[in-house]
Amino acid sequence: MKLHEYQAKRLLADYSIPVPAGGVAATPEEARVLAGSLSGPAVVKAQIHAGGRGKAGGILPAQSPTEAERAAKALIGSTLSTKQTGPGGLPVHEVLVEQSVTPAREFYCGILVEPSHKRPMIVASAHGGTEIEELAARNPEEITSTIIDPVTGLLAYQARSIVRRMGLNGTLARNAAQLLADLYRLFMEKDCSLVEINPLVVTSDGALLALDAKITLDDNALFRHPELASLRDDTQVDPLEQQAARIGVSYVKMEGTIGCLVNGAGLAMATMDIVELLGGKAANFLDVGGAADEQQVTEALRLLLEDADVRVAWINIFGGILRCDTVARALQGICANNSPRVPFVVRMHGTNAREATQILGNAPMTMMIEPDLAAAARLAVATAGASPLRKKSKTK
Repeated sequence: MKLHEYQAKRLLADYSIPVPAGGVAATPEEARVLAGSLSGPAVVKAQIHAGGRGKAGGILPAQSPTEAERAAKALIGSTLSTKQTGPGGLPVHEVLVEQSVTPAREFYCGILVEPSHKRPMIVASAHGGTEIEELAARNPEEITSTIIDPVTGLLAYQARSIVRRMGLNGTLARNAAQLLADLYRLFMEKDCSLVEINPLVVTSDGALLALDAKITLDDNALFRHPELASLRDDTQVDPLEQQAARIGVSYVKMEGTIGCLVNGAGLAMATMDIVELLGGKAANFLDVGGAADEQQVTEALRLLLEDADVRVAWINIFGGILRCDTVARALQGICANNSPRVPFVVRMHGTNAREATQILGNAPMTMMIEPDLAAAARLAVATAGASPLRKKSKTK
């Protein structure tokens, strides 16, 4: 679950990490009052769950309370589109009004879970203010990463080593090491999957300040943090993803035309990979899991078909705990009651696959049953209208 910047900064402040003075406003009038309470110029920042706001016109300077009101009026109620939101953009309902800061130096620091080590990792750089992915691609040597053992936590020597590699020394280095310790404590105690400060700045008077912040919480741990779960902003989530959460399946909207319904994240990734290899594009990641019942599969199929971008639905099931006949009955019900607008490609193996084939024996012509994975993938890509990649001829 993602937090807005103002929510993330409140959490940082709770852990003694300095942030600029300011507050959140839901109306232009509130923005004017907030700007008036600050000393000096302000900055008005659109609150959406995406980066790249500055380049998209979502961060506006304000030299006076009147300018802050004008900026808030332009942003609140608008839809902001950045390279992270996609062309549809995200709605702006609130703005963060905070004191404008001119940094003397900018840094990056963040903590995330490193999958291969299955441990927290601190990532830091002496170059902040740009997206870390761009920096990693352009100058990977400028980024330092440190794996943290959750048993020992962040050790003092590790914190000192990180800030030294960031180019800090003296009192500033000691303060930065303490900031990293506080950030790690926040990461662990609030069950975060990502905590990022970018940029972490040094002000003209030599103080550290978290100028921008991003926090993502682990959905699976929200039951331990009801006060954080209440911060969820459903207006920032795709409606289909919200519906999937209510059904109890995993769904992520993507940009292609081949709707995929799969059981198991590994098979789902393999399904999308083979679609990509053959020149197609998946319209979604939809994993019904291993314990779904017929009703859940039916609802998941309806969810898939609600996506107007889908041209073909590829059902790729490896029956285990989720039996193939359960999926077949859900498909039969969908075809009988809903008259789907798109054709289906169905591949099933495993538990009760034979029974599933018998159930679908009288399926309409728009349901193509293909037991071979590669053949089913090619059929789905061709039906969607994509051109499979041709193999390169070998030169002698």
